[in-house]
Parts: sequence; structure tokens; C-alpha cells
Amino acid sequence: MSRIGKKPIEVPEKVTVKIADGVVNVQGPLGMLKYAIPKGVSVVQEAKAILVKRDDDSLSSRSMHGMFRTIVDNMVQGVTKGFTKELDIIGVGFRAEVKGKELHLALGFSHPVIFPFPEGVTIKVDKQTHLVVSGSNREHVGETAAVLRKLRLPEPYKGKGVRYSNEVVRRKVGKAAAGASGGK
Repeated sequence: MSRIGKKPIEVPEKVTVKIADGVVNVQGPLGMLKYAIPKGVSVVQEAKAILVKRDDDSLSSRSMHGMFRTIVDNMVQGVTKGFTKELDIIGVGFRAEVKGKELHLALGFSHPVIFPFPEGVTIKVDKQTHLVVSGSNREHVGETAAVLRKLRLPEPYKGKGVRYSNEVVRRKVGKAAAGASGGK
């Protein structure tokens, strides 16, 4: 048995879970999420908990057991607390600002980068160089943060670019000065 898969998922009072037609619907204070139940896994709702069980011991059922339990747990956490990712913009003249439902970024290109907000994700800008991506769906928040980071990856020489707030960029030493060798 999967150690993660057999743990019950506790459902808070503010959250309602409905299991019907092969879909799990989770609704809470921060919104509603739904996910299709994969083959080989079944979901059972008890009084204050949800149990994810596998139908048989096939390889596909075993691989989906723990993963689907984690997905349902993330759905419950997402509609109660939500998820956030923080990014920092490093570089002279690099900045961001929110205009309506769009994020306008100046990342050292000849043109501004305009990034529309995905559905269900909000982006806040602090001090023009700190971004907070938040939402109830963990997949969407992580994907949005990864796409923003990919717009200008942190480079190893000066460290310029978009990076996660807790990310450490390994720095490289640049070229030695041309006149240091003493000859031609």
C-alpha cells in the first residue's frame, strides 16, 4: 500500500466535497475546483474525511493511488488557504507593474513584455521588483510562476533576471582583464 495514498484527507467545516460522475468537486471560501477521477482509483467520502482507494494492484493503479490523494488534498488546501509563489526581479531598470488584468514587465528587452493573468490566478507587485503569484489551484500557480521566470532566466554572471525568492543562483567568475597577462 502507498503510505501517502492510505492517509485520509480531513475536510474542514467550510469545505464541501461532492463525488459524482467520475469527478471530484471541492468548494470552499476561495473558490471551486474539480478534477476527474483516473482509472484504477476510487474516492469514498466519509463523515469528515475523504479516502482514496485503489481498485486493484496493477502498476497503473498503484502509481495513481498516492498521486491522486495528493491532488485531492491540494484541492482542499487550495480552496481554504490558497497557494502562493514569490518571485524577485533582479537587474538595473528591470521592473513590473499591474495594469488591469495584465502584468507589464520591463526586462531589458527593446519592448515591454505584456503577460495576461491566467484564469484563477492573481499577481501582485510590491516595490516594482517583487511578484506574488497566488491562487487556489496549485498547478496553475506553479505553472504561472514558471512561465514568468522563463521570460528572463537568471544568468550566472551578474545574476540578472527573474528568480524565485528562495532560489540561489550560482555565480560564475567573468573573464580576466585583457592586460593582466602582460603581453600580446
